[in-house]
Amino acid sequence: MLKPGGSAILATFATEGPQKCSGLPVMRYLPDSLASELGEGFTLVESRPHLHSTPWGATQAFQYSRFRKR
Repeated sequence: MLKPGGSAILATFATEGPQKCSGLPVMRYLPDSLASELGEGFTLVESRPHLHSTPWGATQAFQYSRFRKR
């Protein structure tokens, strides 16, 4: 439960991220497509890309998005 005006920060795989993680298929998002998934109750405030280095030396693209509840 998030009060109106509250913020939610979601981290997802970016669209250029891997198609699978630990052998399982994943969803990949742009900030705007993630906002569409959340619906009209949330407003996208900001987003940032992040490149994560895995323990085995691979790089995975993530994106962090902050939303405000209306």
